[in-house]
Amino acid sequence: MFKYTLDNKRYHTLNYFYKTTFNTKVFKVALNGGFTCPNKDGTKGTGGCIYCSPSGSGDFAGDIKDDLVNQFNKIKNIELMKWPNAKYIAYFQANSNTYASVDELKEKYETVLNLPDVIGISIATRPDCFNEEIYDYLEDLNKRTYLTIELGLQTIKESTLELINRGHTTEEFVDCYKELQRRGIKVIVHIINGLPGETKEDMLKTIEFLNDLNIYGIKIHMLHITKNTKLADMYEKEPFHILTKDEYIDIVIDQLERLNPETIICRITGDPVKEDLIEPKWLLKKFVVLNDIDKEMVKRDSYQGKLLK
Repeated sequence: MFKYTLDNKRYHTLNYFYKTTFNTKVFKVALNGGFTCPNKDGTKGTGGCIYCSPSGSGDFAGDIKDDLVNQFNKIKNIELMKWPNAKYIAYFQANSNTYASVDELKEKYETVLNLPDVIGISIATRPDCFNEEIYDYLEDLNKRTYLTIELGLQTIKESTLELINRGHTTEEFVDCYKELQRRGIKVIVHIINGLPGETKEDMLKTIEFLNDLNIYGIKIHMLHITKNTKLADMYEKEPFHILTKDEYIDIVIDQLERLNPETIICRITGDPVKEDLIEPKWLLKKFVVLNDIDKEMVKRDSYQGKLLK
């Protein structure tokens, strides 16, 4: 059995990490803090990343019309019916959640951290949404709770970053990552497989680059095209290749084999909203994808870190 799993997975599962670290079931409660992004408000650009939904990739976060406590409690109460003894991590998911003044960040973060059974906070953001004051606050916060920063990268290919309107470079990502790491703050990196024009080699280079940085955790997403996005318009005008399920599985396994076994795999596929999804339809069958990854890894005698010396 692979070392970092409780259910015969061949990669370092988030479930394993939570249960061995906190000795209980842990859920992330996705929240919408009402933030925006520098490539939406005109600072870097407008319209956001070409694949970003109107919700700022927070389709499963709380209702922005509710305050944070109500958002949290509505989602928590649903989970409590399944796992009454669970603990919670408040997950600021939608848009860029360090893109505000420190006073605003403190007010929002501390509000949910003070709720019962909240053991940590996870903050999704971009590498260009930090300053010295924010770094200092996060360093302090990290001493008081289980803190993870979820930092969007998506790819290291600069031409792709420009195409998808990220509004930052790989160098900016590295500078931010190293500053967070220097302060002892745990970073989970987001990447996307299947971006327009990228080859399997490009996607493997992104993984190898991140492995050299010794990242704490990673979320691997499959590009999906949803309604009301620039990507949907692009695809309608000039369709590009969308990875098949088998292609995606092959790439993910090759990526896992290049990752340090201690790196936590926080996500290995996506969760599109069915009503909004244009392509790929196979992504709707999440558990089929997960099961097929497991089967193929057994078939190949593959495991996370296999290709590392």
